[in-house]
Amino acid sequence: MRKFACLLGWGMVLLLGRTAAAQDTPKMDASLGYSYLRTAPDTSGAPIVNLHGGSASLAYNLTNSFGIVGDFGGYHVETVEGKPADFTVITYLFGPRYTYRRSESKVAPYGQILFGGAHIGIPGGTDNAFAMSVGGGIDVIPNAHVGIRLVQIEYLLSRFREGTPKHVVQHNLRVTTGVLFRFGR
Repeated sequence: MRKFACLLGWGMVLLLGRTAAAQDTPKMDASLGYSYLRTAPDTSGAPIVNLHGGSASLAYNLTNSFGIVGDFGGYHVETVEGKPADFTVITYLFGPRYTYRRSESKVAPYGQILFGGAHIGIPGGTDNAFAMSVGGGIDVIPNAHVGIRLVQIEYLLSRFREGTPKHVVQHNLRVTTGVLFRFGR
């Protein structure tokens, strides 16, 4: 673990020490979008649940390629397998993002790993748990101020209790599309 932390620290020093190569990198970008969340409970026999909602993210770009992201999402479904459910999930995640930017390109693919938490609300109660996501996406940037988050696809891990005293792992999929706003230079 100490070796990993040391390597991560040196990697950040190298990334942050680099000057920005492209002049069109915004200082910040914000996105708003529609999100689909497919939850896969670990409990045997529990159904897979498809939730719909929205997400918002704010990224501060430290360099041309490296930024820090805050991502917030809310997802809801009213029925599961034809039965009333009133099932809500809220996520709040933070972490690094690497974006591959070329000054002549209008397309910017990125990857990110985010850590934080999730909150679940169901008719029987609520729970808070650790959550993390690993994934990436593609932004299309037709001009300096507005873009399209064409797609963002992520593996989202959560650790809710699922009716037991112990936290168990849920393996989820999150897909987002939306609009991107770019600020500053």
